[in-house]
Amino acid sequence: NIQEHSHQVAVLAHALALIRRDILKLPCPDPDRCAVATLYHDASEILTGDMPTPIKYYNPDIKVAYKQVERIAGERLLKMLPQELVSCYTPLVLEEDEEIATIVKAADKLSAYIKCVEEQKAGNTEIDSAEAATMAAMKAMDRPELDWFIDNCLEPFRLNLDQL
Repeated sequence: NIQEHSHQVAVLAHALALIRRDILKLPCPDPDRCAVATLYHDASEILTGDMPTPIKYYNPDIKVAYKQVERIAGERLLKMLPQELVSCYTPLVLEEDEEIATIVKAADKLSAYIKCVEEQKAGNTEIDSAEAATMAAMKAMDRPELDWFIDNCLEPFRLNLDQL
């Protein structure tokens, strides 16, 4: 569900930002801000529902149109808040900080990959092509903190409880 997904992505975004800042010593937005922004990254789906990734990114026109729908839904959510809170939540709901949005996107993709790994552990081979495509998409992001996470942190997700 969206609550569990947003929590996992927030934890991953926080980790990616810490890796970028503290291990790789690269410029990075505040890890805490990345985590908070991630908690709201799918807020528009409260109104729109989730659209499957293969459809959302099928072609550039659909992608642009869906981004517009997400923005309209986000703006509608913001209008439901007391006026005093709108400015506080706007950058979170509308993902206005590009540096933070990039970390959030990487964490979201990483979460999708971890979901594939969990499905494979449960014996679902239907997910094999999605796992390969998601790994390719992560590599294409060219994010050093994501590469570092893949190389140093991803393997335990493949283990069962007895192996940990």
